[in-house]
Amino acid sequence: MKKKKKKMLLYANYFYPEVSATSQILTELCQGLKEWYDITVICAVPCYTGQIEEKYKKKKYYYEEYDGIKIIRVRVKDFDKKNKKSRVYHIMSYFFNAILASFKAGRQDIVYTISQPPVLGGILGNIGRIITKGRLIYNIQDFNPEQIVAVNYSKNKLILKLMLLLDKHSCKKSSLVITVGKDMQETLRKRFKNKNVPNNVVINNWMNEKEVYPLDKTNKKVISFRKKYNLEDKFIIMYSGNLGLYYDLENLIQIIKDFKDEKDIAFVFVGGGTAKDSLIAFCKINKLENVRFIPYQEKKDLIYSLNSADIHLVVNARGIKGVSVPSKIYGCLATNVPIFGILERGSEAWNIIEESNCGILSETGNYQEIKKNLRKVIKEKQEFIKKHETGRKYLEEHLTMDKSIEKYRREIEKIW
Repeated sequence: MKKKKKKMLLYANYFYPEVSATSQILTELCQGLKEWYDITVICAVPCYTGQIEEKYKKKKYYYEEYDGIKIIRVRVKDFDKKNKKSRVYHIMSYFFNAILASFKAGRQDIVYTISQPPVLGGILGNIGRIITKGRLIYNIQDFNPEQIVAVNYSKNKLILKLMLLLDKHSCKKSSLVITVGKDMQETLRKRFKNKNVPNNVVINNWMNEKEVYPLDKTNKKVISFRKKYNLEDKFIIMYSGNLGLYYDLENLIQIIKDFKDEKDIAFVFVGGGTAKDSLIAFCKINKLENVRFIPYQEKKDLIYSLNSADIHLVVNARGIKGVSVPSKIYGCLATNVPIFGILERGSEAWNIIEESNCGILSETGNYQEIKKNLRKVIKEKQEFIKKHETGRKYLEEHLTMDKSIEKYRREIEKIW
């Protein structure tokens, strides 16, 4: 007789078909676990861009199914990512509607939540644990309020202290806390001063290496991508991902200004986010003709945009070590494209690049070093690429999607 599957409820602000890295990871996680668990996802209607289709504006809940995964989508309103009040209203509407949707999910064995929206993701999971009687797993993709402090998003000490207390409470109530980097695991221990630290484990994020893999620059669709954005015969240094507050991009673009006369180089930013408009404005004012901004690519086309790069940029702002891990690193490794890392020494991404020898590293905030290393890469070009085409091998040995999902399965079983 076939063993009955345990029920798992997963909270995800963004889920399939959204383009965000977290959405894709959670979708693939559900696909990887559905053989063992009966999974229901509570998420917002598709809204990552801020705009919502008319068909998702009529009802409070939408019941769907994707690849054997049950989905309850909750209604939220259109929002402006650059407007704080608008973003907060959006987040709160998801939060409260997701709580109400939890009553519709029925009894669950496992409740899985992530640290998005900041702090509220943990609270949502804890409330869901009480409603559904399930055991809570809290996956921390970003530590908050630590991330907020790192980028000076708020300086209200009372609010920040309250946020920390609430998130620590979510950790305490969890049967398992999952962090996505060893440096983040250390942050968890520091939160609790190494006393009564909740049960925890490190499981890395991933890029599906079966869907994203190395392609030659002569590939027709890689050529087509380059041609579409006028990048033919260019040496492409690419940043692909969220153009947000946590990546020190405003200072990076000032460094790029010093290379504006390098006509055979193209600095390409693929994606969107709160910093995008200011970056575009800076480029227009300073006439940076060798900088391109390209929209997010659909998942099916990501392999071609990532492979069109000659060098990938993986960057973080100061203070992000132990707080977050840039998921874009896994796509860079998957394509075997060398990496130009601007990171804090000892951070998870820094250690991956160092151990795999897949690129060059500069410390966040050391702008002279960044400039010097950028000149080195531009001068050497093909020699640099040949020397550092080692990322794919490292990923296949240590960081595949199947390895991470199998670790999830084993660790979830342990909490019973």
